[in-house]
Amino acid sequence: MFNALVVNKDDEGKTQAAVSQIGLDDLPAGEVTVAVEYSTVNYKDGLCIGPGGGLVRNYPHVPGIDFAGTVETSEDSRYKAGDKVVLTGWRVGESHWGGYSQKARVNADWLVPLPSALSTKQAMAVGTAGFTAMLAVMALEDHGIKDGPVLVTGAAGGVGSVATAILAQLGHEVAAVTGRPETADYLTGLGATQIVAREELNETTKRPLEAESWGGCVDAVGGEMLARLLGQIKYGGSVAAVGLAGGAGLPATVIPFLLRGVNLLGIDSVMQPYESRLRAWERIAKDLPLEKLETMIQPAGLSDLPQLGRDILKGQVKGRVVVDVNA
Repeated sequence: MFNALVVNKDDEGKTQAAVSQIGLDDLPAGEVTVAVEYSTVNYKDGLCIGPGGGLVRNYPHVPGIDFAGTVETSEDSRYKAGDKVVLTGWRVGESHWGGYSQKARVNADWLVPLPSALSTKQAMAVGTAGFTAMLAVMALEDHGIKDGPVLVTGAAGGVGSVATAILAQLGHEVAAVTGRPETADYLTGLGATQIVAREELNETTKRPLEAESWGGCVDAVGGEMLARLLGQIKYGGSVAAVGLAGGAGLPATVIPFLLRGVNLLGIDSVMQPYESRLRAWERIAKDLPLEKLETMIQPAGLSDLPQLGRDILKGQVKGRVVVDVNA
């Protein structure tokens, strides 16, 4: 028997999350069983833990959309006992039990070997959010980052924190957007050279084009903020759009795309091909300043997760929450 955060629904349809003892026979089917060491807290995890149940359709359920650990048993020749692995995406923690458990059983295709330069704790300090940030940076590179600062919205969050650190490490000026002035020192510590108040990008304007201010953008917010900043991107520049915290609507015109050739690049971290996932993790190990990971980490255990799930939905989590499932 081992510990897991198990979410159930009560008779009134409300979810209840609690640390419980489960066994190997309770785990869903899969070719590889992993002794989980670390997981993280992401926005989707908050939805799964929250009172409405969010993305979960079947109960009981174990959330946790990513994890890193050590292979215990494998029916797939690519993995053997003792291998260090990392998993992000593939609806783990949503339709398939996830990382908030001391053991997990998953399909072999969903895993990636952990680069030797990363520990399992560091991998989850990066987590799905950091993996997504690297995909966004690679997409900007593929389309050519223009001269000038690269804008990062939602910079104090998980995706934004890692994107800021990576871009700064690669030698780019980074303008970090935040609605929390108290995070300015944190963001400059990650390498941001400019702090932009969120209110500046949330101001309403009828102008479809403004001054060309940014050489590119990693946008982790969406909504009206994304619509506003499209008109500020330099000619031929790109926006890698990651999140929907600001809403799924886009109250914009086609003018930035027609008259400035702006590229809007959608980033989906869920069902990335194996080669893409492997390349992203290898780039993370190479290009992310690992010493800065420590400044992003908030440690947590399984018992902390119900409250953290509520906090992340309220935008009250800074950086990366790393869950030690064995603590």
